[in-house]
Amino acid sequence: MSETMKKPRIRFKGFTEAWEQREAIELAEYSKGNGYSKNDLTEVGTPIILYGRLYTKYQFSINEIDTFAQPRSGAVYSQGNEVIVPASGETAEDIARASAVEKSGVLLGGDLNVLRPFGFIAPEFLALALSNGEPQKELAKKAQGKSVVHIHNSDIQEVSIAYPSRAEQDRIVSVFRRLDNLITLHQRKYDKLLNIKKSMLEKMFPKNGNDVPEIRFKGFTDAWEQRKLNEIADKVTEKNAGLQYIETFTNSAEFGIVSQRDFFDHDIAKMSSLGGYYIVRNEDFVYNPRISTSAPVGPINRNKLGRIGVMSPLYTVFRPHDVDTTYLEYFFKSKYWHSFMNFNGDSGARSDRFSIKDSVFFEMPIPLPYIEEQRKIGEHLTQLDRLITLHQRKRRRFSVIFEIKNLQFI
Repeated sequence: MSETMKKPRIRFKGFTEAWEQREAIELAEYSKGNGYSKNDLTEVGTPIILYGRLYTKYQFSINEIDTFAQPRSGAVYSQGNEVIVPASGETAEDIARASAVEKSGVLLGGDLNVLRPFGFIAPEFLALALSNGEPQKELAKKAQGKSVVHIHNSDIQEVSIAYPSRAEQDRIVSVFRRLDNLITLHQRKYDKLLNIKKSMLEKMFPKNGNDVPEIRFKGFTDAWEQRKLNEIADKVTEKNAGLQYIETFTNSAEFGIVSQRDFFDHDIAKMSSLGGYYIVRNEDFVYNPRISTSAPVGPINRNKLGRIGVMSPLYTVFRPHDVDTTYLEYFFKSKYWHSFMNFNGDSGARSDRFSIKDSVFFEMPIPLPYIEEQRKIGEHLTQLDRLITLHQRKRRRFSVIFEIKNLQFI
């Protein structure tokens, strides 16, 4: 928005008037939410919005609420078309955001600044304006605090807001509502596919004591074999003598095997130590003993980078044979091998690392169907991952478009 022109960079056809600019105190009535926290949430009850959900759940317009609480004396309810701004947050940038509440009868929890816009201001437009551009920067500057920052209604009231006619506001809001709906659609599809994948990983491998999985593809009826890891894979002990390879890999629980430079933005390993690192070839598997919430016994991932690199001897590297590597990769994405690890190893002297002897690790039982069924399982889960990635990318794409259009319209 140009200070001199008071017009956005792009506009809808038919709108030419300059935008007005006022302090936010002239645009709405101000109040506060009251008295609820996460500890007050219940399975059923009256819909409630808590300030923390503005960071993790809601977009600029809230029309579906999935948290509930029991009404009590002194509770504050939405009347419909309020704008809420968190009063507390971890950073100034995070706290400077707003959402419009479409429905009436919603409990508004404590630590929420509540704005009821006057008729010439569309609630969704005001939420967009406060969350983007110069108003957002101005609001972030007013946030006060160290470990927790705060914004008060008096801070919001001093922010300068530029706005067009109500008709132009409504047109702008309609664009962002459509984008918001697309973002939500792809997020829901993404979440649904993740749940399907989780269920598949639980049901496509035999549970302890069974020789067939819970679900199978049509045409496969033979019992599965159980082989030890050392029967289908060899431990890699080839060292990088002569520094033949200099690219260092790392094994991330979230991202798999990636270049160390890409992951950390710089090389962690010293060149002088690379001679003692293991050579990791394409399709090799790597076990990382570092544990995390998503990898409670450490992750095992496959090198799919299409190139050769090296990894620290702290990792266990193995090279499969006589098995479909995609099938094996998804087996290690399941939790079936965790029980073996927990029974035979422990967290060791360091609480962030899992400890298990190599000789024991390679005794790990691996359930194996015939190779055709292995391939079918691998292909199915690969296709599922492609769909998950597709909707993740579409959601990110529409989120970026949302942000760009904010900069141009507001």
